[in-house]
Amino acid sequence: MIRRLKIQESVVVAMCLCVAFLLVSCAGMPAKGPSAGTSNSQVSPEVAESVKIGVNDEEKDLLSDRADGGAEENSDVVWQDVEGEETIGTEGSDDEAPGSSANQENTSAVEEGADTAKDDSHHDELKIEEKNAQALNTEKEEENSDQLRLYDAIDFCQKSQELWKQGNLEKAKRSLDQAYQSILDIKSDGDPEIIQQIDDLRFLIAKRVLEIYASRLNGVKGNHNEIPLIMNDHVQAEIKRFQGKEREFFQESYARSGRYRPLIVGKLEEAGLPLELSWLPLIESGFKVRALSRSRALGLWQFIPSTGYKFGLKRNQWIDERMDVEKATNAAIAYLKELHKIFGDWATVLAAYNCGEGTVLRVIRRQKINYLDNFWDLYEKLPRETARYVPRYMAVLHIIKDPGAYGFELNGLEAPVVYEEAYIDKPVRLKDVAGAIGVPEHMLVELNPELRYKSTPKDYSLRVPPDRAQLLVAKIDTIPRYTPPKKRYVYHRVRRGETLSHIAKRYRVSVRAIARANGIVQKDFIRIGQKLKIPVR
Repeated sequence: MIRRLKIQESVVVAMCLCVAFLLVSCAGMPAKGPSAGTSNSQVSPEVAESVKIGVNDEEKDLLSDRADGGAEENSDVVWQDVEGEETIGTEGSDDEAPGSSANQENTSAVEEGADTAKDDSHHDELKIEEKNAQALNTEKEEENSDQLRLYDAIDFCQKSQELWKQGNLEKAKRSLDQAYQSILDIKSDGDPEIIQQIDDLRFLIAKRVLEIYASRLNGVKGNHNEIPLIMNDHVQAEIKRFQGKEREFFQESYARSGRYRPLIVGKLEEAGLPLELSWLPLIESGFKVRALSRSRALGLWQFIPSTGYKFGLKRNQWIDERMDVEKATNAAIAYLKELHKIFGDWATVLAAYNCGEGTVLRVIRRQKINYLDNFWDLYEKLPRETARYVPRYMAVLHIIKDPGAYGFELNGLEAPVVYEEAYIDKPVRLKDVAGAIGVPEHMLVELNPELRYKSTPKDYSLRVPPDRAQLLVAKIDTIPRYTPPKKRYVYHRVRRGETLSHIAKRYRVSVRAIARANGIVQKDFIRIGQKLKIPVR
């Protein structure tokens, strides 16, 4: 063992001497290759041979044995050049220096640390992406949940309406409470579309609540006392007007009501509406079937053209069904039912019938609250004519109920209208029909008020006095076919001092025809230089 250590010491000394000699020889040798500063110095054979100096034969054998043994175990010898120094290393040798193993461990640790850092960085990126995806999904879920809440609120409103129609008021109220709770849970986050939908639903819920509470007192069941008789200063003022300058109008209108009111009462009973509504035409038109207002409302129930079209009243060259009592009554009942579904309170319904539901709804929206206790909350904010309309109607009901208390003697009702119908398949003039069946022409005009020009269109059911329908059918072939003349017009320039009466006499037409042709409402108002269209035949 001691000998082997000595031999190893000798080998180490010899190797150190060789390295020193190599360094000295390299310093004195001329540079070779393309660059004088290259670190790949070549060792001459003489120098290599001199390395063996100082090594005996025994040591040579030992070194040879060690080399052979190392070669058997390790076949790869690595020569590395690091910063101009030569380093000899052996991979996988059992006799490796401790420093070589430590370096490999350090390298492995660094590589493992780098891999760990990469894994941590990639893991952090995945976490960030996952958080962003979760936030996006949360936003989408909130949007979807808000939309679902809106749908729930609409469903609750529809369910409430069905329950209300069934008469189950308590469950209808609970459904509205659930609808309102649904919209309270919605987070609009400033989205104008969501905010508008929420406001619309709030307004719808408010109307439904109003309908439910109003229907407790004013259920549409046709009882005679459903519309309450209210007495206040506004109603008393209208009663005084009927007692004074409008007394004649009231009495004449009441007398005409006998012609049409039996038909109206029957229609109201069939529809289940309050019978007091049969007196509404008294303040609308005075029970005149051809009454025309300044706003172009026409007939017993005073329909404007657009509302008439909405409820099925036709208007063309031959007829205007707004003047037909039965057809207009059906349309009025449908309109009143629709208004009652909207407002619930009959006084508010009557105001809306006069000025339109749009006007009343706009007034309601300007209120600080989303509901109304009764019509008088609106009274001072409605148009003056509409504000007077409801008190005027209440005044009529008070007078009809107890005429003696207000100084009236109501009698002399006109007889109800009775008639038969006969089918006509060609246009004819009422004048020719009256001559054929032997009745006055004005009787046919009164029985058929919807005919605009006293002539029938093709395929028309004409109303005739009782016991005259068969006679008309028998003589229809003898009645000439009517062809309406084409209208011709001339034009006139208004001069100083002229009036419509003067112009009408000059052209032999009526003032009414000139006014209708030119859309003149106030017949006493024309201006100098105005160009008038004059209808002539």
